Formats: sequence, structure tokens, C-alpha cells
Amino acid sequence: MRQKTYFVTDAHLGSGADSQQREADLVRWLEAIEPEAKRVVMLGDIFDFWFTYKYAVPRGYVRLLGTMACLADSGVEFHFFIGNHDMWLFDYLEKEVGAVMHSEPTAMELDGKRFLLGHGDGLCPKDRKYNCLKRIFRSRFNQWLFAGIHPNIGFPIANRWSCSSRRKHSAADNGYLGDDREGIYQYCQKMQQQKIDAGVQPYDFFLFGHRHTPVVRPLGTATYINVGNWIDHRDYAVFDGENVTLASFSE
Repeated sequence: MRQKTYFVTDAHLGSGADSQQREADLVRWLEAIEPEAKRVVMLGDIFDFWFTYKYAVPRGYVRLLGTMACLADSGVEFHFFIGNHDMWLFDYLEKEVGAVMHSEPTAMELDGKRFLLGHGDGLCPKDRKYNCLKRIFRSRFNQWLFAGIHPNIGFPIANRWSCSSRRKHSAADNGYLGDDREGIYQYCQKMQQQKIDAGVQPYDFFLFGHRHTPVVRPLGTATYINVGNWIDHRDYAVFDGENVTLASFSE
């Protein structure tokens, strides 16, 4: 019986020598959870880079996209949060898979529990420089300009930038830094306090990615969860209607 919600993030498909293996494992995971999956929430950076052209589809990922389409056809609900690496996905998955696309942190009620979900990029007060860059990348004019570049030229440029960004992120990643130093956690605290101040029901769960560090932390009466990543340990999370737990996929 399909009654569970699954969360996955930061697969960065298309990067690294083991990208095809990561994709194969992601496909096997989707096939394994299908009997119990009511919905699948992808929390961003599933692709290391993507650009949705009007008449062309980037090479690769056929097995993953085909599996997602099959699950969607069988009744599995897909949600996709764009991350800082795949923000140019646009409406491709919406049209091909029926996925609900999200570009910002979004509140959802799932089976009676209140969630705040997102990728996690740009939420730290120190991310001003990145947020300026994000506005440039999300400019329709700049997207139109990039679309005019031949993919044989545009993709190598974008992939080099993506690789540089990922290396910088990895170099700065020292694991969970503590509740008082984690920007996403502090953002969630702020969002929870706004709910309380407004006199409305607060959130039950906060789920994000981006930091590549799986962690479960209390946040008042709620729970903050960073799902981790699909690169190192095949991390994912599952909501059974009452609780969210972290797990790692293995055959």
C-alpha cells in the first residue's frame, strides 16, 4: 500500500567518474520504493547541471527519467525543488513526468503533518554574494542569451563553473557546524518563530539538502533534517505518516 513519502537530494548526476553508477543506484532505489511510495520529493541538485532548451534535451539520464515517468504513470507523485546546480531545469520535468516544480522553500501539509521543504541555497544571511549571482542566473534575459549559445560551447563552460562551485563547497564542508552556525537551521528557526508569533500551527518537520551532511536536530517542538547527499552514502529520508527517518540505500 502506497503511504510513504521519500526524500532525496544532491546526486549531482553528470559530475565525477562514478556518475553513471550513482544514476543506476538512484534508479534501483526508485524501483525498490515504488510499492510503498505515495510521493517522491527531490530536494535539488539531482543534476550537476541542466539547461532546458526549447527543441533539444541534454544528453544522458535516460534511465532515471524513464523510471520517473513510469512511477508517475503508476500514480507516484513527484515534487522537484531546483537547487543551485540545476536551477535551469525550468518546466522539463513538469511536462515530461508531471512533477510539481518548486523554486523556493515551500510549506506543505503531508498526511496531516506540516513541512517546510527546500534545497537550502541562499538561506544564510552571509549568502549575499551568492544571492546576487542567483538573481543574475534567474534573469530571463540572461537565460535567453545562454540558450543562444550552441550546447557544444555552453555546456563545457557551465560544467567548469559547476565543478568549481562543487569543489569550493566540498573544501568548506566540515560537517555539521552546530545549530548556532548553520544558516539553514537558523532560517528554519526564523520561519518557525514567525508561525508562533502569528498564532498559527507551527511546522512539524523541516527538510533540506545542499549541505551534503545528513543530520537530525530538534527545533523546538519540530525536527530539522538535512537529508545529506547521494554521492557518498546514498542518503535518503522517509516519512511514514508520523515520523521522518534517515536511511542509506544499498542493494
